[in-house]
Amino acid sequence: MDEIEKVENETSKILAAGAIIGALTGIGTAYLLTKNAEKEGKELAINSGQGLKLGLLILGMLRQILKLDG
Repeated sequence: MDEIEKVENETSKILAAGAIIGALTGIGTAYLLTKNAEKEGKELAINSGQGLKLGLLILGMLRQILKLDG
């Protein structure tokens, strides 16, 4: 296996791991949000302000992850 194939193989593994982690995180978050809404007896609703806050938090988290690489 030459070096280009090794890099492509590593990249594929990293992308697959990232996709799996992202999917599991999303499912876990949705589960916790719905359970919390059920416990409080409220309908699950996220307004635009909460969506904006969530989006900014996710961007901040991604920025921190990118800093890990150096």
